[in-house]
Amino acid sequence: MNKNILVAYFSASGVTAKAAKNLADNIEAELYEIKPAIPYTKADLNWMDKKSRSSIEMNDLSSRPDIAEKLSDIEKYDIIFIGFPIWWYVAPTIINTFLESYDFSGKTIIPFATSGGSGMGETNVKLKPSCPGAVLLQGRILNDLRSKAALDSWLQSLNIYK
Repeated sequence: MNKNILVAYFSASGVTAKAAKNLADNIEAELYEIKPAIPYTKADLNWMDKKSRSSIEMNDLSSRPDIAEKLSDIEKYDIIFIGFPIWWYVAPTIINTFLESYDFSGKTIIPFATSGGSGMGETNVKLKPSCPGAVLLQGRILNDLRSKAALDSWLQSLNIYK
């Protein structure tokens, strides 16, 4: 497949990392982990605690957590799969930080997520302003794409490969 494909992901617990690695392996894409400058602790991720870091960030959608390392060669990618866990029915705001850190004009962005029970919710609505000029395709939860056949079927349905 096209080597101009990047699979970028943020994973708080390791679940999304596994999905991202599986996707990157299957499409022979490069892999990049979006790491927060300040790593999340277990207490930070306690969504039951309204004062936890993740709860505070998700209640303030203008929040933009810093990323540890910027990707230096984003311009070489035409297609960017971007993965994350679903938090409060949308992508964590660190995904907006990532998207706002680069010019994605003319690029295709395909969100994918892992979730304990919800769908993509309003993810694309919340991500679209962060990537002006990009083609933002409808995202998908990858929890059920464990088999290569299911993953291949989804990738073919995207109709992004020439």
